[in-house]
Amino acid sequence: MNTTFLLIGGILFLAAFTQGLSGFGVALVAMALLPNIIGIKDAIILVALVGFLVDLGVLLRYWRSLQFKKVLPLILASFIGVPIGIFLLRRADEELALAILGIILVLYALYALSGLKLPELKGRIWAYSAGFLGGLLGGAYNTPGPPIIMYASCKKWEPDEFKGNLQSFFVQNSIVVVLGHHLSGNFTPYVLSLFWQGFPFMLTGLLAGLVMDRWINPEVFRKIVLVLLVIMGLRLIF
Repeated sequence: MNTTFLLIGGILFLAAFTQGLSGFGVALVAMALLPNIIGIKDAIILVALVGFLVDLGVLLRYWRSLQFKKVLPLILASFIGVPIGIFLLRRADEELALAILGIILVLYALYALSGLKLPELKGRIWAYSAGFLGGLLGGAYNTPGPPIIMYASCKKWEPDEFKGNLQSFFVQNSIVVVLGHHLSGNFTPYVLSLFWQGFPFMLTGLLAGLVMDRWINPEVFRKIVLVLLVIMGLRLIF
C-alpha cells in the first residue's frame, strides 16, 4: 500500500471517527481533504460509499431515539434534490465545483461556531426546503449535512434524538445518492479499489468514535473540527 493510499486511509479514519463521536461530519471532513488528492468527482463517489456505511453504523447505535415522522418530510424532499445534484455534478467545471464546496464548508463552519440561536421553525415548508437542499448538496457534493443540521438545531431536538434523526436522513440520502451514481456509471474500478483499501481505516475510525464519546467532550472536538473545516474550505476556494 503506497503513501497515497495510506493518506486516503487516514482521512477516512478521521472522517468516520468524527461521525462516530459527534453524530455528523463524515462527508464534511472527507470532502474537505480528499478532492486535493484524488479529484472532486472521484472523491464524491468514494465518500458516497463510505458515508452510507458510517451513517448506518451510527444509526444502529441511536435507532431507539429515532422519530421517523419528524424526518419523513426531509426524506421525501431529498428524493427530488439528489438527482438534480448528480445531474449538475456531471456538467460542472472542477475548479468551480471545488470553490463552491469550499464556500459551503466555510459558511457552515462559521455558522456553527457562531453559536447563533435560531428560532424554532414551524410548518412543514421548512422541512421540505431543508430536505431538498440537503438532497441537492448530497447529490452534487456529498455534503447534505449543513441544511439538515441547521434545521435540526432550530427544532431543538435532544442530543440522542438529534443523532438518531440525522442518521436516518443521512442513510436514506446515501442510498439514493449511491443508486444515482451507480445508474450513472460513476463507480469506476479505481474508486472501488480506494473504497476497499480504505475500508479497514473507516471501520476502525467509526468504532473508535463510538467508544471514545464516553471520554472525549464531543462539543470541544466538534469546535476543533469546525475550525479545521474553515481552513480547509478556504484552501479549496483559493
